[in-house]
Order: sequence, then C-alpha cells, then structure tokens
Amino acid sequence: MILDRFKVDGRVAVVTGAGRGIGAATAVALAEAGAHVVLSARHAGQLQKVAAQVEEAGRRALVVPADLMDLQAVAALADAAQEEFGRLDIVVNNVGGTIPNALLDTDSDYLEEAFHFNVSTAHALVRAAVPHMLAHDGGSVVNISSVMGRLSGRGYLAYGTAKAALAHYTRLAARDLSPHVRVNAIAVGSVMTSALEFVASDEAVKASMESVTPLGGIGDPQDIAAAVLYLSSKAGSYVTGKVLEVDGGLDQPNLDLGLPDLNLGEKS
Repeated sequence: MILDRFKVDGRVAVVTGAGRGIGAATAVALAEAGAHVVLSARHAGQLQKVAAQVEEAGRRALVVPADLMDLQAVAALADAAQEEFGRLDIVVNNVGGTIPNALLDTDSDYLEEAFHFNVSTAHALVRAAVPHMLAHDGGSVVNISSVMGRLSGRGYLAYGTAKAALAHYTRLAARDLSPHVRVNAIAVGSVMTSALEFVASDEAVKASMESVTPLGGIGDPQDIAAAVLYLSSKAGSYVTGKVLEVDGGLDQPNLDLGLPDLNLGEKS
C-alpha cells in the first residue's frame, strides 16, 4: 500500500526546536509514523509535554534540554541518539529564526548571529549525524527554511539572508552526501506558532495576511510536519537537494512591517 511508504517504523529522529510549534508537531508526527525521537530545545518543561505525546503514540522519546546556539551542544544530539537508541536516521533542523530589523539597525554582528543560528547549527548537527547514518541504511536531513529566503520584504534582511543560505546549503549538502544521505528543505510560509501569536489577537492584521495568501489562510504546524514526514520517509526516497515550498502559495510577503522609506539628507 502507498501509505506504507510514509511509515518510519524503527527509525530514530533528532528534532531541534522541538518544544513547541513546528518542532513539536514534527516530533509527534514522526512518532505516530513509527520513529523514536530525540527532542531538544531550551525549555525542559515544554519538551516533557512533547515527550508525553510521543510516548502516547507508542514510541520512545529522549529529552535533551540545551542552548542550541552552542554548536557543541547541537552536535552532541547525534551521539545522544546513538547512545540511547543505537542508530540515527532522520535529522530535522528546525531551530532558527531572527527578529526582523531595519537595514541600518542590522549591524554585522546581528547578521552573523542570524547565520549562526540558522545555518551553522544545522551544519554542526548534520556533520555529527552523517557517520551514524552511514553505519546503517543512510538517512534523511530536513532543514526548515522560509519563504523569506526567496522573497524580498523590508525588515527581513538578516532572517531572509540566513534562510536563503540554508536553502542553498541544502542543495550543496545533498550533492556531497548523495546517494546515501538525502538532504532537503522546506520553505515555510506563515504558520500559526507562538511567533505569530500577535496575529491571532489582531483580526485586522490576520485578515490582511490571509488576503495576500493565495490559499486564504495561515498555516498550521501539522502542514509542515506532514511535509517533513514525506521527505523523511520512503515516500520521498527519490527526492534530494530540493526546497519544498509549503507556504499557501505566497509570491510576496504577507506581513508588512511598515518600515518607511529612508529620507534623503537625513543624518544618523
């Protein structure tokens, strides 16, 4: 049956940023499809709640609270999976993000921090995970990028640049690691997570975002989790080096930050 290709029975996944939102939904989806999951994020309490859902699905969860800006802590998740479960098959690089900022307020340190959080963390985990994947049947990496990695909008310079870098990292890593490790990414649109809580409380902003989105709504974390499962499972076994756009059809940013034009003659 075709649905069997979406099963990941006996596989082991590492999901970063797994305490809430897309990461939590992804961890639970992978568990429901058969995988044991290593969960990591900063807050242990959030991870424990997700772990309980993983266990309700009949799978095991390993909770690893960590500051994932620390590249050694991120890389250590691969060894933690090996030690706890004896293998590692799936990596979901979900941790990331950067607060929007005007260009003149985005200094070089801010830009480098965005790159570190969105790209360097992913590379640290991939590099640590690949030897464990090669020891068995290979594996799959899914990087969570963003629609802002391909669209332009004011205020998104650091975030969009970092996510664009992650998308191209995906293509390059896929070539380096083929044929045994597949590497893909998801360009995520606006998804109703804690980062968009203000949208839910402002009907005018929400309506504006929905009107710009061709499918007329804001995404759900499970929309992304389903795409991760596809790319992680045999269903996506002939896909590598690709960026899957799960964004409601966006061809322009749907959240205008309202940054004004710069004024000629204005001094800092």
